[in-house]
Amino acid sequence: SKWLMLPIFLASLLVGAVSIERGIYLRKRAVIPGGLVFQLGRLANDDAPFDPRAAYRICQQYPSTAARVLRAMLEKVGRPHGEIETTVTEICDREAERLYANVQWLTLSAAVTPLMGLLGTVWGMIRAFHDTTQLAPGQDKADYLAQGIYTALVTTLGGLVVAIPAAILAHYFESKIQTLFHQIRDLSDQLSPQLEPYEGRVRFARDEAADGSLVPDMKRTIPAEAELG
Repeated sequence: SKWLMLPIFLASLLVGAVSIERGIYLRKRAVIPGGLVFQLGRLANDDAPFDPRAAYRICQQYPSTAARVLRAMLEKVGRPHGEIETTVTEICDREAERLYANVQWLTLSAAVTPLMGLLGTVWGMIRAFHDTTQLAPGQDKADYLAQGIYTALVTTLGGLVVAIPAAILAHYFESKIQTLFHQIRDLSDQLSPQLEPYEGRVRFARDEAADGSLVPDMKRTIPAEAELG
């Protein structure tokens, strides 16, 4: 059963690495930068009419999950409100999958390592009982069996030591991701009323600048009735 401790040890390294990586990546200032929220709030509270182009440039300055969601929303300026909501929902789902990707390794570790530990224990006990049948008459089978069972139970302990923290961390990160996306949706809901005056009046396009970057451009649409008139 000792060889089964190797995958449990490797799983512990995976849990540690993923926990550190997600802990850094899921910091609020990395997912929803404070500067992004502040700049958009100042833009919305300005006395001048809300400028989607300025909001788009602000999102470009703070690359993050929240910025990608809001950029997708701003690219739909001028479209019906329902289409904008659908776009936000779709981009949120895609971004959530990205954030959940590595958390799934924690969930997997929490489920598999106890089973590996149990497998090691069962295998070790089978070996211990088998070895006692090979002892010479008169040898103390009880002590020999107790030592074998003790060794076998170590794998179960190792599996639980890895699985319990992995399960706790997976639940913590999942809850954190849900909280962050609630805040992103709140941010998009606050921005949505600022875009309603542009519905059906402008088309928001991304043009390529001289340096190869994408810059926003708003062009007025001409209703079909006006063209025919």
